[in-house]
Amino acid sequence: MSVLVWFKNDLRLQDNPVLREALGSATCLPVYCLDPAEFVPDRHGITACGERRITFLLESLGDLHASLQQLGSGLLVRIGSAERILPELCAQLGIDRVVSHYEHAPDEQALLRRVTAALPEGTRVTLQQSNALFALEDLPFTAEKLPQVFTRFRHQVEKYPPAIDALATPDRLPGWPAGALGLVAGVPCITDLGLSPVARETRSSLPYPGGETAAKQWLHDYLWRSQAIRHYKSTRNQLHGRYFSSKLSAALAHGCLSPRSIVLALRCHEERFGANESTYWLWFELLWREFFRLNLRLHGKQFFRLGGLHAGNPPTGHDQRFNKWRKAATGQPFIDACMTELNASGFLSNRARQIVASYLVYDLQQDWRLGAAWFQQQLIDYDVASNWGNWAYIAGVGHDPRGGRVFNVAKQVEQYDPEGRYVAIWSR
Repeated sequence: MSVLVWFKNDLRLQDNPVLREALGSATCLPVYCLDPAEFVPDRHGITACGERRITFLLESLGDLHASLQQLGSGLLVRIGSAERILPELCAQLGIDRVVSHYEHAPDEQALLRRVTAALPEGTRVTLQQSNALFALEDLPFTAEKLPQVFTRFRHQVEKYPPAIDALATPDRLPGWPAGALGLVAGVPCITDLGLSPVARETRSSLPYPGGETAAKQWLHDYLWRSQAIRHYKSTRNQLHGRYFSSKLSAALAHGCLSPRSIVLALRCHEERFGANESTYWLWFELLWREFFRLNLRLHGKQFFRLGGLHAGNPPTGHDQRFNKWRKAATGQPFIDACMTELNASGFLSNRARQIVASYLVYDLQQDWRLGAAWFQQQLIDYDVASNWGNWAYIAGVGHDPRGGRVFNVAKQVEQYDPEGRYVAIWSR
């Protein structure tokens, strides 16, 4: 049997159920599709993926290709839509089965349906839960009974904890199909996508490039070498620096690490050094990520509507105030420093994300979805569920039972940047 492994945001070897599906096949072709449509601006001048994120993605693909080569395989990266490329490859190479992972967002689910419909007759599709913390069947409730308040979700999960295991890295993969010998493995350059290269921002707080290798090194540094995890709860609201937060969001967003492998590494740390409030808080944040993913799967397109999950009435503005916000030109020094960091580095601390989101919605009275879309373009660690779920939360149309989050910028600056050090860093 010949299998095509369709990589998406699961760019790793360790704990990858999709790869496991390919181990018993006679041949295996790992494929990634780079869709140029991701880089076409919408009517607001915003693209689905910016240059910082695509740079991290290409680094991740290069690392995955090198790792696959060590297993006797390699990664075929094609520029174009998956719904065109994958059926063509299956027809050309006589592929029997396409394996990939389940999707939880509407656009990705629709793409999966289109690809499936376009495959040659007889080519089957097998899907795995690849990037989730829990298997759906192991949760103490059905998808339809998913708690709509995070605290209730957390309490039920912690009262009836599902098992968490991770798959080992394969020792070997089947080779490519014989008919694929003329295909060239490897990763294109950013210029092949019609985009300009971007230099790494030296002021950035994101401490590692793309790829499973670098992500594993950073996780080891954070948990073991520096043991910065032990003060995570007390430093997580800081704005700048190498160790103030886990910085694992980029690795999770691209699937360079699985959430299960992170939890298992965290538990090993706790066994050796003891659990504390900070080690618990990393688990707490991973639960938030899972909560948003499950709810996106349940609610679908409601996640992206102005009124959100509750048909709310947030501000609807879309004018020059939004443009000044995204260009770091509001005239408010702290807000402009945050947006400068976002635009220059593709990263922003969690505290800063909340403050600039609140400022856009409540001070500038703009449509929250514009801010969410700008974050989608700019963030290296963009995750559809976490990004849109958190923006809706701030705007009061998501899962916050208290009806949104309004931040007083002056008070936030007094608490988190009283001496203006952060503003000074990102005003140069």
